[in-house]
Amino acid sequence: MITTDLNTFYSNMGIDSWLLELSKKTENDLRDRFHNIDKTAEYNQLKILKAMQDNRVSDIHFAATTGYGYNDIGRDTLEKVYADVFHAEDALVRPQLISGTHALTVALFGNLRPGDELLSPVGRPYDTLEGVIGIKETRGSLAEHNITYKQVDLKPDGSFDYDGIKKAIGPKTKMATIQRSKGYADRPTLSVEQIGDLISFMKDIKPDLICMVDNCYGEFVETVEPTDVGADLCVGSLIKNPGGGLAPIGGYIVGKTEYVENAAFRLTSPGLGKEVGATLGLNQSLYQGLFMAPQVVSGALKGAIYAARLYEYFGFYVRPDSYEDRYDIIQAVTLNSPEAVIAFCEGIQAAAPVDSFVTPVPWPIPGYNCDVIMAAGAFVQGSSIELSADAPIKPPYTVFFQGGLTWYHAKYGILKSLQSLYDKKLIKFDQQIK
Repeated sequence: MITTDLNTFYSNMGIDSWLLELSKKTENDLRDRFHNIDKTAEYNQLKILKAMQDNRVSDIHFAATTGYGYNDIGRDTLEKVYADVFHAEDALVRPQLISGTHALTVALFGNLRPGDELLSPVGRPYDTLEGVIGIKETRGSLAEHNITYKQVDLKPDGSFDYDGIKKAIGPKTKMATIQRSKGYADRPTLSVEQIGDLISFMKDIKPDLICMVDNCYGEFVETVEPTDVGADLCVGSLIKNPGGGLAPIGGYIVGKTEYVENAAFRLTSPGLGKEVGATLGLNQSLYQGLFMAPQVVSGALKGAIYAARLYEYFGFYVRPDSYEDRYDIIQAVTLNSPEAVIAFCEGIQAAAPVDSFVTPVPWPIPGYNCDVIMAAGAFVQGSSIELSADAPIKPPYTVFFQGGLTWYHAKYGILKSLQSLYDKKLIKFDQQIK
């Protein structure tokens, strides 16, 4: 007989009854937080809907173009929609931008020239940008083009070192890059308000400074975006938040027209810019993914907070904790051993709709300075808005969990990760649930 009892179904899917009881209590504790997330999603849904209606989106905009892609009205209208959603002057939204790192690279090379200086006022950037900048010696880096780099680390409490930033900004400082999310660093994710304060401070010192925000993992987590608080450029990946799990590839660059156009000339060629770039029938997925993004992001946020609360229960250090405000979808959990990191990722992989039978293993991924383990049974390869987890295999052995196209899938993934740790005797459950 087919059962419709939820607990029985979870049991059949490998989750023990004690863990289900703990889950039930946790969800009840988080009810108010989940309600607030839903209200943010509702606002962002209306914002995107209005942008689509104002730009008169029609099924004609889903038509495919090939070759040069001249007069691709679907592509051009999508870019107007993105500009409106982000309250920006212009946008570049293309499947030819293959990742967030690529989109950032295009924006950097499009707007920096030999002799210019790039400043990071928020510490060391994400690993894959080290080669782009030339922090790590790499062919084709900014450093090879005589573009220098300065960095001002955050203070130990995660706040900005305003004195250090003021000293670092000089006549050659052309652009500041602000990474919103933590990456693999043990520091807080930045709120849009904090980013706005930082931009205002730097602009007071050098008004013509180009301020670019790496917005990856942060889109639609709040009701405002960095372009609402002074960012000249805002950059991200479509296989993260704004693609809603439907975009199969792509990235976006939004901001002031001059700087977006400079990026477009770098992406295609001088003199062509935004005029070319066929969309090859992908437009419908890009439009629909954007439309779905607020709801998908809300599910990922609920999963992150739920993960934090459960892992706190077992005594692990989590960042952010389950009480803090959220500014991206990433949940960091410090597991203290490589065995625990691997068990966590095995649980996430086993919860996937795709490749659930695969066992993830650490390996030397290009762009990283140590072995990395990645769990992602995704419909789109590398899509971190889908249920996924990754971790560098080095102390303090912190795993970074994100995504879940639905809240229910994120929930199951976290339960599966805990079950994996429990089965391997890496956690114990010997406390009374109160």
